[in-house]
Amino acid sequence: MNQLSIGQEAPKFSAKNQKGELISLDNFKGSKVILYFYPKDNTPGCTAQACNLTENISALKKKGFVVLGVSPDGEKSHNKFIEKYNLQFDLLVDEDKVLCNAFGVWGRKKFMGREYDGVHRTTFIINEKGIIDQIITKVETKRHSQQILEL
Repeated sequence: MNQLSIGQEAPKFSAKNQKGELISLDNFKGSKVILYFYPKDNTPGCTAQACNLTENISALKKKGFVVLGVSPDGEKSHNKFIEKYNLQFDLLVDEDKVLCNAFGVWGRKKFMGREYDGVHRTTFIINEKGIIDQIITKVETKRHSQQILEL
């Protein structure tokens, strides 16, 4: 896994969102971006995290944040996830894991004694100039927005 550091320029990217629209980091120059990587739509931890961010979207926006979620799921899956939970931000499609690899969040994982490749739940806080201000690797899914606001 490629390890990124605080103070480093965030990797430039362009990816499609749930509507098939191309989204680039450059679209958000002048805004602070919460770029969070999660394993899979509609799973308990990922749902808790997405819902917590949605419930606190007003507080995050007041602080100047834009939220973008990223997983290896496709447009159809992202759309269902957004509609089911009324999520208030875009989810980026990373089926080929280009973003996951660029941000160093794709790698070996262990779950219930089984090893496999997957997304390591990680959040990057990117400042207005495109620099990584914070990296959260110990994400508390049910209070993730509070973790961010407390930084």
